[in-house]
Amino acid sequence: MYQSITFSSFCDAFHHMGRADQFTYKGKRALFDYIEQFEEDAGQPIELDVIALCCEYSEDDLTSVLESYSLESLDDLHDNTSVISYDESTGLVLFAQF
Repeated sequence: MYQSITFSSFCDAFHHMGRADQFTYKGKRALFDYIEQFEEDAGQPIELDVIALCCEYSEDDLTSVLESYSLESLDDLHDNTSVISYDESTGLVLFAQF
């Protein structure tokens, strides 16, 4: 049984699971949009599992991510995983961990 999820209920689910600060507001918005687009492209609904999303995706400063993965650029990160969003104003990147 599936339920339609709005962005507001998506954020509420993170709060309910004690993960409200796992991603920034912009990061949650980007992740929500990404998942909705994936559902549309695949033609399949996706179950909202906050803990799984927190394990699969990360949002961090691009410089720290590049250092952690021994990469040199955002393009290198794109070559190795799915980059959901990059906010130039904050330097934060949301990506699938690998």
